[in-house]
Amino acid sequence: MSRSIVRQSKFRHVFGQAVKAEQGYDDIRVSKVTWDSSFCAVNPKFLAVIVESSGGGAFLVLPLSKSGRVDKNYPLVIGHSGPVLDIDWCPHDDNILASCSEDCTAMVWQIPDHALTRPLSDPVVVLEGHSKRVGIVTWHPTARNILLTAGTNTHTNTHTQVSYWKLISDVNISWNRNGSLFCTTCKDRRLRVCDPRKREVVATNFEEPIALLELDTSNGVLLPYYDADANMVYLSGKGDSSIRYFEITEEPPYVHYLSTFSSKEPQRGMGFMPKRGVDVSKCEIARLYKLLDKKCEPITMTVPRKSDLFQDDLYPDTAGPEPAMEPEEWLDGRDEDPILVSMRDGYVPPKSRELKVARKNVLDSRPTTRRSMSTLETNSLPVSSLLERLLEEIQNLKATVLSQEKRICDLENKLSQYTNGTA
Repeated sequence: MSRSIVRQSKFRHVFGQAVKAEQGYDDIRVSKVTWDSSFCAVNPKFLAVIVESSGGGAFLVLPLSKSGRVDKNYPLVIGHSGPVLDIDWCPHDDNILASCSEDCTAMVWQIPDHALTRPLSDPVVVLEGHSKRVGIVTWHPTARNILLTAGTNTHTNTHTQVSYWKLISDVNISWNRNGSLFCTTCKDRRLRVCDPRKREVVATNFEEPIALLELDTSNGVLLPYYDADANMVYLSGKGDSSIRYFEITEEPPYVHYLSTFSSKEPQRGMGFMPKRGVDVSKCEIARLYKLLDKKCEPITMTVPRKSDLFQDDLYPDTAGPEPAMEPEEWLDGRDEDPILVSMRDGYVPPKSRELKVARKNVLDSRPTTRRSMSTLETNSLPVSSLLERLLEEIQNLKATVLSQEKRICDLENKLSQYTNGTA
């Protein structure tokens, strides 16, 4: 009699479970903006959620310990003059968060360790350069203070010493583990691997996929999360009520379905806790923050184990909060993997450190790849190309001026509202 062979895996019995009601976050007015981002970002200190707001864009930042019902008058972060589209916590400082918006800007914020007592409207820095809305913001995984933004005007910016680069309209972007490359998905249905320092696409035409799985017939946007420590992928779809998770191996068939966590209500977005924020004493290997219409529900992913001892096989050393290099080193061509930390004793977030910037707007000096027309080598270009570049530069400058005028007006109106107690 033949017997079926069961694949051995320590993650085969991972199960998902929603936390108790009092450990969730209720009465949150989650944004109704139609956009493909997750609307939620989380780290070992804070939960941030993009919310509905009149007179501009806003997001809510809560200490993780402040669970339960959120007061309707809880202070928001309100610097953007248009709806906020994406947010991302800095991997090297749990108090630093970046946001981007329809107002054509990205902003960097420093969040105090304690809960906000008044609205926060003064960012550490405002990043400009896009002539249309900015829809994606993501930090470099290993270099200090390097931020990538992308917008619908086909421009991708990497900020610190700024680089400016044109791509097809981006739908999503993700860095590789050491930040030497990033991958984009675009509206033309192509996947591109790009080298940001050389400003070139290094791969576009992939052959047949090594694995292909049909999940369902839903047309909702998938929000993937890859756990590099466990080689697991979590997939949650906007408008779906399920979270599917898979294990990735180096041997065929490469992708192995593990299980599905389902609940009654569909998700509006999803946040993923960095591995250093999970509870090792409970064999928790992942924690997801599911956004519903008016609340955020944490979901724990746990490997069932009987022992109370630290499980070395579940928790290899993971990426810690210290950057592996300075921004100048990365810009000069250096690559480094993340600096790893042990999870044996759990992770204790450090206290807030002040973020200092050399100037308020790091885009005041234009990048070398987007030179002024006066510095272009005009002899090598036809008249038609010169005219196109002149018109493009004029339009970009006009858009920047109009964006700033509108932002100043909106902020003055919002300040007046708060001063008069009408907001």
